[in-house]
Amino acid sequence: MDPNAFLADLEAKPAALRTLAERLDAADPWAAVERPDRVVLIGMGSSRYAAGGAATRLRASGIDAVAEYASLEAGTPGGPGTLAVGISASGGTADTLEALTRHRDAGSVVVGLTNRAGSDVTADADVIVDAAAGEEAGGVACRSFQHTVAMLLALEARLTGTPAPAVPGWVRAAADATEDLLEHRDGWLGPACELLSEGPATFTIAPAERLSSAEQGALMLREGPRRTADACEAGDWLHVDVYLTKPLDYRAILFAGSRFDDALMGWMRERGGRVVAVGGAVPGAHQTVRYPGDDAREVAALTEVLVPELVAATWWRAQNPPA
Repeated sequence: MDPNAFLADLEAKPAALRTLAERLDAADPWAAVERPDRVVLIGMGSSRYAAGGAATRLRASGIDAVAEYASLEAGTPGGPGTLAVGISASGGTADTLEALTRHRDAGSVVVGLTNRAGSDVTADADVIVDAAAGEEAGGVACRSFQHTVAMLLALEARLTGTPAPAVPGWVRAAADATEDLLEHRDGWLGPACELLSEGPATFTIAPAERLSSAEQGALMLREGPRRTADACEAGDWLHVDVYLTKPLDYRAILFAGSRFDDALMGWMRERGGRVVAVGGAVPGAHQTVRYPGDDAREVAALTEVLVPELVAATWWRAQNPPA
C-alpha cells in the first residue's frame, strides 16, 4: 500500500468515470440477466458496503433483494429464480467464492462482479460484470468501490426498466462533481483535516440509503492512516452513537440528506460535537462541503465518499513524508 499512489488513484477518478459512462452507453453489462424472483448480493468489506445500498434501493423498487456477508454460515438459500451476485474487486475473496459455489450447486444464476478479468470469481459464472475501474496502484479499493456502486445502479436499472441513459448520466454527473471537489480541495480539505484530527476518533454518518458512503469513508480512514473511525446510519445514530457525544470530543463527517439530520445536530450543538457536512446545508455544522449535483441521491452515492478519502490520503501522506 502506498499513500502517494492512493492519492493518484483518487485524482484519476473523473477520467475513469467518464470512460465508464462511455462503456455503459455502448452496452448494458447486465443485458444477459432476466428479472429474477430474488437477488442476493454477496461480498465482504467495500463490496458488501456497495451491496447494502443497492439492496435497499432494489427493495424500494419492489424487488426481493438482500445484501449478505459472504462469511455467513447459513445464507439465503439458492435455487432457480435466484440471482446471486458475488462482488469482489480482487476476484479472489475466499468467502465470496465459497458462497457462489453454494449458489451454483443449488441452481442459482451466478454473476461475478469484479475489477480483475479472469479472476477466480469469474470461473463458472453465468454472467461476468467488469467494474472497469482500472489498476489501483495505491493498493486500496477506492475507484473499484465507486465503480461497483455504478454497476449496481445499472443492475437496478435493468431490473426496474429505468431508461438506459439514466445510469451513464449519473456517472458523468459524478465525474463532474468529483472533478469539482478535487479542483477546489485547497479551500475545504485543510480545514476539514484540522477539524477532524483534533478528536480521538472520526465518525461518519449517512442516511440509510447511502450508508455505504459512511462505511467506506470510515474504512478509508482506518485502512490508510490507521485512524480510529466508525460509521453509523443517521436515524440509528439517535439510538446508538448519540451516547458517545457526552464522553468524547466528538468529530464527524455527516453526509447530508436524512430527515433525522436536524435532531442529530441538536445533540451535536448541546454537547459540543463538531461536524463537517457534505452535500447539503446542515444548520449548526462547523464546515460545509458542497459539489455540483449533490441534490441527486445517485450522484451523491457515487461522489461523496471522496471527502473522507482525501482526508485519509492527506493524513496518510503526512505520516510518510517523501525522503
